Order: sequence, then structure tokens, then C-alpha cells
Amino acid sequence: MKGKKVLVGVTGGIAAYKAPELVRLLVKADFQVEVAMTESATWFVTPLTLETLSGNKVIARMFGGDETPMDHIRCGQDADLIIIAPATANIIGKMAHGIGDDFLSTCMLAATATTLICPAMNDRMFLNPAVQDNLNLLQERGFHVMAPGSGELACGTEGPGRLPDPADIFEQAQILLSERDLADLKILVTAGPTTEHIDPVRFISNRSSGKMGYALARAALRRGAEVVLVSGPTNMKPPPGIHFCPVQTAEEMKRKVFEHRSGCHVIIKAAAVSDYRPKEMARQKVKKGADSVSLHMVKNPDILALLGQTKKDHPCILVGFAAETENLLNNAQKKITAKNLDMIVANDVSRKDAGFQTDTNAVKIIYADGRVEDSPLMGKIDVAHLILDRARALKDKSF
Repeated sequence: MKGKKVLVGVTGGIAAYKAPELVRLLVKADFQVEVAMTESATWFVTPLTLETLSGNKVIARMFGGDETPMDHIRCGQDADLIIIAPATANIIGKMAHGIGDDFLSTCMLAATATTLICPAMNDRMFLNPAVQDNLNLLQERGFHVMAPGSGELACGTEGPGRLPDPADIFEQAQILLSERDLADLKILVTAGPTTEHIDPVRFISNRSSGKMGYALARAALRRGAEVVLVSGPTNMKPPPGIHFCPVQTAEEMKRKVFEHRSGCHVIIKAAAVSDYRPKEMARQKVKKGADSVSLHMVKNPDILALLGQTKKDHPCILVGFAAETENLLNNAQKKITAKNLDMIVANDVSRKDAGFQTDTNAVKIIYADGRVEDSPLMGKIDVAHLILDRARALKDKSF
């Protein structure tokens, strides 16, 4: 997305205070960001704040500021994407009926860029038939509209009208600007650790944060795939638009994976599944007493191996992960054969800059024919796109 141009239009609602966070997320992702504000919006957030975050001069007036005579034409035509957030009933009505009486509304009359409208207002205003008709009209004309959140509003009422979370708006922006080259695929991804309970308050787990699996799901969604994410416990929020299946134990993960495998073109098992679990879970908290205790552990199902064994009945590209601390290549190569995989992604989790709980990763991609591909240290979202590229190529070759 580096170099893509985004125009953020901020209008006069209380939710304007969230606009700086949206701008920050866009800039962090290397978008070139410009901001246009209505005069009313400047009562809620200052142009200086948004100028500082965007690195560009904010345009808040049609005349008498630092704008050039053609900025109202240029801004909406140079941009790759326009995001109106928050979008009040006022700007929605102006856009629907061709009214241009300030910089932003005039800019939208001449705009040619893809536009994402993020409504935010009182629930009764949002549900007003005139506002709904205007939103429907804009959608019919090709504008994209995000549904507002529901809950407690600034005015004290409850209902629909909350501005979507800036992270969700950012994710939708990524989707609108991405190449939809996976739109014909259904992809299932597993992520995170599993937890195996000892008693009601204690469990056995591992250090997996789920970041790699969530990056894979997010990247696949941006590229148009239908995505199922089966995830163990993490502190991450799944992006909107994904079919999300939260689980805790290995047995639960197995059930969900097999429940949703039908029709999948690609299955990527990025979860760190516990190999063993306590044979029995104590019904009450085990009290401290003896100097040492022993747990009787039994083996968990090997979900990846079971998928490989039954792949003939459910043809798909099957991708595994190998988190190793030694003999990385040898251990991964053994798994690809033993589990009937098309591809395995191996990473050294003993590294401080790769593997568990990091934002970067360096992997070896090993194929069933013996080929090995090394990746440099990259952000996990970039590693995710690389894995999806390779899975897409295998799918095109195999089916």
C-alpha cells in the first residue's frame, strides 16, 4: 500500500475525535494522507492535530486559507481512496443530492476516487427514512458504506450510530485498495495457542500470540477470499468480515476445523496446538499440599495429520507450520511427508525477532517436491502475503 493516496474527510460530529487515530493508522501503513475538514469539524478536533499526524496541510475552508484555487478538484481526483469519517447526516444528504456549499462537499462533487462513507450520528437521525434513503442512493451509485456500531451514544441514548472503530475503518480501506486476486477461494486458517485445563483455574498452554495466523486471515480477506478463522485464546480482535470460530482446547479446534473444511480450497494450520492434555480435569481447584505432583498426560489429536490423511476426500492445498528450536529444516521436512502436506512454513522460534509474540518473522517455505525457499526478516503481514502467493500458485497448478 506504500504510496497510495487517501483523502480523509472529517465532518462535524462528536465522533470526529476518532479521526486522528484513523489518520495515524493510515500514515503508519505508508499511505499518503490528506485531510479535508468542514468548519463544524474544527470545533471537535483541531486542524493542527491532523496536520501533525498526516504531515500535510489540512484544508478546512473553501476560501481564505492556504488552499489553491483547484484543490477542490485535485483532492478527490488524485486520491486512490476517500474516507468520510465521521459522516454526518448533513454531508450524506449533500453528497446524495449534489450540494456543494463548502470545501468537502464541493470536492465530493468532482471526486472520482473510490469512496468509503462511515456514518456516525444519533440513532434516531441514522434511522430517519430520509437518511436511510440517502445512504441507499449513494450505495446504488457505487459508494461504499460501513454500518455504524450499536451501543451507548454520546447523546445518552442507545442504538445504531456509533462510528466504526478506526482499526475497522482502516481494515476496510485496505480491502478496498487491495487486488482481489483470491476472490474465488475459500481459505481456512487456524491461529493462536490451545489451552488444556488442569482444574477450573489452571491450564497448560504455549507462547503463541496468534499474530501470524491473524495476519494470514487478514491478508486473505483483503485479497477477496472467503475466510474462516479458527482461533485459540488471544488478545486480538478478528477483522470484520471473517467467519470467526473461537475455541480453547485442541479437541474443540479439531471439531471446528472439520466442521468448516468442506469447500475450502486452502487450509493453513498456523495454530500452535498443544500436543498433550491432562487425562482428567479436576472439578475443583487443586490445593497446594505435597512438595511435588504428577499429571497424567494423554496425546491430543494431530489435526494436521488427520487433514492430510483425509485430503483425498476433501482436495485442498494443505499448509502446515513447524515451530522449531533446533534442526529446523530436517524436522520440517519430516513433517511435510508424514502429514501429507503441500507446503510447510518453518520458523525458528528461539529467535528474538521471529516466531512467537513478535511482529516480524523469517521463514523457510518447504514444498512437497523438496524445494526450499528462504524469506528475509519481514513483518508478519508481508510473510502472510508471501505464503498466500505460494498457496495460490500451488492451487492453480494442482486443480
